[in-house]
Amino acid sequence: MRPYNFLGRMAMAVCLSVALPSVGIAAKKYTEIDVVDGGSIAGRVTFEGELPIDAIDKISITKNIDVCDDEGTGYREVVWVDVKDGALRGMFVFIDKIAEGKKWAPPEGGNYMVLQEGCRFRPWLQVVKPGKIVIRHADPDSVLHNINTREMINIEKGKIVKRTMFNFGQPEPGDIVKKLKPRRSAHISLNCEAHNFMFGFMMAPKHPYAVVVGDDGSYSIDDVPPGDYTLKAWHPRFGIQKTKLTVPAKGQVEADFTFSSPQ
Repeated sequence: MRPYNFLGRMAMAVCLSVALPSVGIAAKKYTEIDVVDGGSIAGRVTFEGELPIDAIDKISITKNIDVCDDEGTGYREVVWVDVKDGALRGMFVFIDKIAEGKKWAPPEGGNYMVLQEGCRFRPWLQVVKPGKIVIRHADPDSVLHNINTREMINIEKGKIVKRTMFNFGQPEPGDIVKKLKPRRSAHISLNCEAHNFMFGFMMAPKHPYAVVVGDDGSYSIDDVPPGDYTLKAWHPRFGIQKTKLTVPAKGQVEADFTFSSPQ
C-alpha cells in the first residue's frame, strides 16, 4: 500500500477566498416545523482492511511545552483514522438537503463553542448551527493561539478548495465571538497556526439532522419527517459515502456504512 500523506494533502488544498457562484448550501432554506409521526435513522460505521501508514501522526511539541505536552512524551499523537473493534470513529453522519423538520436544540452551556485547552481543540468534532460561535482560549496567558477556520468545498469531488472564514491570533485567555457563515459547504476544518499539532473539524449545516458517531461507531438521527432522503457519512480523511432511504412514519430505518483505505 502506498503511504497516504494526509498532512501533505491538507497543505496542498487551495486556500483562497474565491468568488464562487452563490449556490450550494446558501441556496437552500430550511424551515423548522413541529414534526408529526416522525421516524428515525440508526446504524453503525465500520472500517475494514489495513489502516493507512499515517493513520496516526506523531508531531513534535516544540512550543509551550509546559502546557501542550500534557502527557510528557515530547510529541502529540494526531489520530486521523480512529478505529476500535472495527468501529470507525471521528466522523459525521447527516441527512443531505432536507427542506423542513425539527427545531435546533439549544447548545449545551448556551453557546456553540470552540474550546482551546491543553493546546487541543475540544471536542475534536462537533456539529454547530451557523451563526454566533464563541472561540475560547482556556490556556495560560503565556500561550498564543491562532485559530484558522476554513470552509471545505468540493469534498465529494475529491478536489477540496478551502475558503478562510476567519483567521486571527488570540494571545490571552478569554472569549472572542465570531459569526460562522458557510457559503457553499457545511464542512469546516480547524487548525492552530501557532501550534502545528492542533486540528479539529466541524459541520455547520442549516438543519439539525447531523451527528457525530459514537465511540462504538453507532449513530442515531431522530424526529425525521416521514419521506425519502439521501443520507451521507463524512470522514475527514476518507471523504463521503451516501445511501438513499425511506423513513417510515413512527418507524426506524437502518443504514450502515463501511470505509476502507484507498488502494
